[in-house]
Amino acid sequence: MLDFFNQLQRQFILPLSNPILIFSLILFIILLSPILLKRLHIPGIIGLIISGVIIGPHGLNILSQSSAIDLFSTIGLLYIMFIAGLELDLNEFRVNRHKSVMFGFLTFILPLSIGFPVCYYGLGYDFNASFLTASMFATHTLLTYPIVSKFGLVKNQAVAITVGGTILTDTAVLLILSVIKENQLGELSHGFWIRIGVSLVIFLAILFIVIPRVATWFFQKLESEKYAHYVFVLSVVFFAAFLASVAGLEPIIGAFAAGIALNRLVPQSSALMNRIDFIGNTLFIPFFLISVGMLVNVHVIFSGSMAIIIALTLSAVAISGKWLAAWFTQLIFHYSKNQRQLIFGLSSAHAAATLAVIIVGYQAGIIDQNILNGTIILILITSVVASFATERGAKRTVISGESDQLDSRMLEAMKNEHILLPISNVATMDKLLEFVVLIKDKKSVHPVSVLSVVPNNSEAEINMLKSKQKLEEYVKQASAAEIKTNVIATIDHHALSGITRIAREIMADIIVVGWPQRSGFFSKFMNEKTENLINYTDKNVFVCHFMHPLNIHKRVILLVPPLAELESGFELWAKKVSTISNELTIPIEFYGDKKTSDAFHKQLKNRNIHTTAAFHPFEDWEDFLVIGRHVKDDDLLILVTARKGSVSYLSYLDTIVIKINKYFQMNSKLLIYPQQFDSTDKVDGYEEVSSEPLVKSMEAIEKLGRGIGTLLKKGKD
Repeated sequence: MLDFFNQLQRQFILPLSNPILIFSLILFIILLSPILLKRLHIPGIIGLIISGVIIGPHGLNILSQSSAIDLFSTIGLLYIMFIAGLELDLNEFRVNRHKSVMFGFLTFILPLSIGFPVCYYGLGYDFNASFLTASMFATHTLLTYPIVSKFGLVKNQAVAITVGGTILTDTAVLLILSVIKENQLGELSHGFWIRIGVSLVIFLAILFIVIPRVATWFFQKLESEKYAHYVFVLSVVFFAAFLASVAGLEPIIGAFAAGIALNRLVPQSSALMNRIDFIGNTLFIPFFLISVGMLVNVHVIFSGSMAIIIALTLSAVAISGKWLAAWFTQLIFHYSKNQRQLIFGLSSAHAAATLAVIIVGYQAGIIDQNILNGTIILILITSVVASFATERGAKRTVISGESDQLDSRMLEAMKNEHILLPISNVATMDKLLEFVVLIKDKKSVHPVSVLSVVPNNSEAEINMLKSKQKLEEYVKQASAAEIKTNVIATIDHHALSGITRIAREIMADIIVVGWPQRSGFFSKFMNEKTENLINYTDKNVFVCHFMHPLNIHKRVILLVPPLAELESGFELWAKKVSTISNELTIPIEFYGDKKTSDAFHKQLKNRNIHTTAAFHPFEDWEDFLVIGRHVKDDDLLILVTARKGSVSYLSYLDTIVIKINKYFQMNSKLLIYPQQFDSTDKVDGYEEVSSEPLVKSMEAIEKLGRGIGTLLKKGKD
């Protein structure tokens, strides 16, 4: 017993050296500090930084700066920049690229213009030290990005331009660091500029040409290896960070560029994106925040008046420069005060690039100990200010409704959206479920209903149990993307009857079914089950066939007949097609009537969706195959068709469906049959057309057929 306590005592000698104990302590801090400080209305990020100050070498000296701490800290830093690039809405960035450039210029030039004279004339430093310190003010770390992500504001325009401006400011400052370092050593020559230029070109070529091609091949060849996808993505991040350091840039630039390079291949609603967010926000990023706090030396404040003056001066200049940049951005682009606060909060935290600049400058002898210590204090102050500003701005943005510009009718429709996924072919279930997760509205309170209809025979109960067990496997897949799934197994004489009955019971908006196989009894490609489902239900039916993984498609080829905008289901399918385009970050090529195209673009504008959608007039529906000249194998072909008797129905649509199946076998295909009439259960308040009489008639005919068959058999006997 005594030996046990002696051994335990040796393990708690400070600073701790046992890696298991160190890791346990950090996990407890990650768990408890945000919870405790939340009661004091202090953002969790600050709690992690303050915890790092307390346990660090300059606090209670519980932990020292070790290689393990440095490794996890580096991973967390790269993770923050990677997620920022990955969650960047490229469609929004393309639309607002000029605004991002303007904000990047303002947030770079204003702090630099204020900081240089203060350091040069006010604090008396030389040109190199003053210019390097002033450039440090222009940097910013997206330390508070997890806050806007938590509030669902990553697609807000203010957030988009701030994230877009990050790459401009940090790249410029880190290039300045390289230039000043060479200038300090007296080695600034033409050779340096040639070397840095060539390295940058090679780095960008590998990141944005080679890696996307390799990633596309990997995701296609190993589509079923979901866990390998995460390991591959993580490998790309660190490889990109390594390439950046080889090119003479900081690794954080490589991580950010990797996020942009993989942006299109990792949809926001995918299980892969959920894994990336989960692991980063629960482990790596908190580790980094704690390590930032461990760098803070509170004793510096009491080491003399000069240290205090420099620390306060640097902090004041850094905060005022970023606030002015946010203010001018608000004035130029007519943003609200809440958006200005979001911009200021996101851009005012100094940590990653700031540390890189100051530590490299200190090691090169460009700046002294006072600037180094003052910068550490600046990091703590700006992190606290940025956290409070971002959280307050995010809350006010959500409360004011600026985060969602949809009207109440649209919001109600999104909230009540319900998708039904009947299972007929287990082999295609994975892709169908992935598609449903992609298009499902995240504001909907209803789960995705996965349905299996069991024949009503003597083995019905056993088959029910087997079906439920099989369906539970797909619940796990949906859970990986944080999508609720409801498993339904029902007994019915006819599969169609079971599907239509459940669709009415759960008030489904969309029924998603797989592409049927050819039937020898029909001239059409549609088999009896799918054809009857379309004809005897008045729901939005999506018939899907995916030849490739969703994330490797390059374009959406959208074919829409005239007058489609007059159908009841127009708004819904327009939203879903734009969601596909936005999630996969691919453009839409619209083929159809000009009036229908204008209505489609109006829907995009009303929902504030910045998807690229090009219009191509198309009227020759009889000679449909001319469209094949414009379709490539990696295009997603979407045909909006119509039921017979609807306003947009064309007799040519039946033959087009056959031609699509025959001549576009290598393409992923999606047929959309819009809802023809409104429902009393939906927001518009019209009466739903029930398919009950038709289904009952079919059942009666089926029973009659069985009865006649039985009589004929008896007669033969």
